[in-house]
Amino acid sequence: MDLRIEPKTKPDGNLIKNIPFFAALSAEEVEHVDRLIIRKRFSKDQIVLFEEDTANYMYIVYSGKVRVVKLNDEGREQIITIHKKNDFFGEMSLLDGNTSPATVIAHEDCLIGLLSKIDFERYLLSHETIRRKIIDLLCSRLRDSWAMIKILSFDNAEHRVMAVLDRLQELYGVFDDRGVIINVKLTHQQIASYASVARETVTRVLNRLEKEGVIHVLENKAILLTKLFYQKFRTAKST
Repeated sequence: MDLRIEPKTKPDGNLIKNIPFFAALSAEEVEHVDRLIIRKRFSKDQIVLFEEDTANYMYIVYSGKVRVVKLNDEGREQIITIHKKNDFFGEMSLLDGNTSPATVIAHEDCLIGLLSKIDFERYLLSHETIRRKIIDLLCSRLRDSWAMIKILSFDNAEHRVMAVLDRLQELYGVFDDRGVIINVKLTHQQIASYASVARETVTRVLNRLEKEGVIHVLENKAILLTKLFYQKFRTAKST
């Protein structure tokens, strides 16, 4: 993988010390790890990591957002999750040496930090508190997988789309007097790939939900979930 390093005149531990994964490190250790991290800027929709690279690095999102996808034989995306600032990914492949069946793509312009497998093993796995946090992290990743299974368990396309919106508000929701705003922008095609339905189906469902007052599409294209959304989704989950 071609890594064009972002210029940096001195370590900037402030970028990683707020990440829970590194919270147990001392200031000196943070500075040391910071020196090991390669920074690279990516433009929107640029590939960050191919599947074959996932066993070589873990990455840290310094700014922007990235989406983790599974590409089918036609190159269409199945979105697994979206990572935002201070999130990280790829550590599971570093632990077992296997590649992850996913590709990471810049969802918007972003700055990514890459930590190599060698440095990860040498400086992080030797830290007892970090090892405990890895266990917590693996549990969190497992819950993410359960969330995807839950979305795909709905037979009704509308319920699948609503399950995706519910998952997005859990991860990126911002409370508002009117409800909850999903603070990540997705095209109808991307929502469709998340829900494993057709793009046209997503458009029809979102238009219907908006007419019913269940959601509102704001001027900046963000989606607002109203109180009616939660009432309707609770009913959907009980059927």
